[in-house]
Amino acid sequence: MTTADWLLVVLYASVASLAGGHALMTRGDSRAAWGWIAACWLFPLGGALLYYLLGSNRIQRRARRYLMTADGRDRAEPDGIPPAIPGVHADELRELARIGRAMSHRRLHRGNLVEPLFNGDQAYPAMLDAIRQARTSVGLTSYLFENHGAAMDFIDALAVARQRGVDVRVVVDGLADLYYWPRASWLLRDRGVPVARFLPPRLLPPMLHINLRNHRKLLVVDDRVAFLGGINIGDHHVVMRWRRKGIADLHFRVTGPVVADLAAVFNADWSSSAGEPPRAGPPAAAPTGSAACRVLTDGPDHDLDRLVMVLLGALANAHNTVRIMTPYFLPPAALAGALQSAALRGVDVRVLIPERSNEPWVDWAARRGLEPSLRNDIQVRERPAPFAHTKLFIVDDYYVQVGSANLDARSLRLNFELMLEVYDRTLAAELSRHFDEAWSTSRPLDLATLARRPFWKRLRDSFFWLFSNYF
Repeated sequence: MTTADWLLVVLYASVASLAGGHALMTRGDSRAAWGWIAACWLFPLGGALLYYLLGSNRIQRRARRYLMTADGRDRAEPDGIPPAIPGVHADELRELARIGRAMSHRRLHRGNLVEPLFNGDQAYPAMLDAIRQARTSVGLTSYLFENHGAAMDFIDALAVARQRGVDVRVVVDGLADLYYWPRASWLLRDRGVPVARFLPPRLLPPMLHINLRNHRKLLVVDDRVAFLGGINIGDHHVVMRWRRKGIADLHFRVTGPVVADLAAVFNADWSSSAGEPPRAGPPAAAPTGSAACRVLTDGPDHDLDRLVMVLLGALANAHNTVRIMTPYFLPPAALAGALQSAALRGVDVRVLIPERSNEPWVDWAARRGLEPSLRNDIQVRERPAPFAHTKLFIVDDYYVQVGSANLDARSLRLNFELMLEVYDRTLAAELSRHFDEAWSTSRPLDLATLARRPFWKRLRDSFFWLFSNYF
């Protein structure tokens, strides 16, 4: 071998050792660690590059040292107690509330009002009205922010609010901001609106990873009203305009004491994205309703797997029904096992997924992954167009989780997500009716249907299922 050959061997071995060693020491799942180690050694340089782009969690949030005070957490303050709910034993409520407290370090606030808003048809007018009436502050986070149609209404409203002296700040995801040209961040800055981009890709210093995205959708106005859910800022969420080509989704208007924690989450995201010191959180507002609420954040930093743990706790407490509506259903093994266990002990577990999502490879992988669930008494149906982007989790008609997280690896392990857990029979009943209406018009999916698919489709689905942890 020549000197050049030896140098290539040393380079290959060094890069593979460093990348593989990093995966060995930092990956939380042994299967993922084995996969990345194998990729780093079997594919010279290319495997290490893929690990750098997709597998390595190198995030260093500038505001991490502030998080316990800046985003609504307080380890010392005693937790709120869930209100008494007819038909639910007080000990069960305390147990479920204790799990949420242990995972989030945030209070369960009583006295909130949570109102569902269906699609952009209802959500956008309510959000725009709140911005136009803002007196002191507007904080908006959106994963997708388009540059035309309904998005321009938001840009105009934010710019006008800024001009009349309102403290307006917008956080957009650094990668998703590249999807549209001209970028929404450019249009906002041209109108004088302060914008921060979350982990934007760059060459120098290199930050090219395409995972670790801020998937949160949150609007906080005057620290008194907040909007959160699954709706991005874009035209296709106006379903009455787009009909079958639209995106059906749910958003929620929230008032009451929990808004202070939502405002604190926005402040922490702004601080880490803009590189500014964190702002003090607002005081809790006066009670406005009967719902007990807690903010849950999830992400590949200190919050990793926190949301999964809370979901597991809720499923362990389920006695009668579990209702799940999600655009992508590829739950981690622990969550899939908990759902199957609940169904096998007699809980009526129903999962509603779209007939066709905006990511066909995820649909293919999900069909392959559904087989164990269907074998273990979980009922699954496919909802026809428009594409249902809704994220909804209801247990026993009193416990609800709403927000931005999907039930897949990207949401639960790679993205930064925002959820709200709600103890309230009134909201749960309204959302259960919405679920049942969608369920009644959806197509049942069973093992026989999956088995009747042509061999090439089953092979395709199985192939993409192999990569389901990386979607």
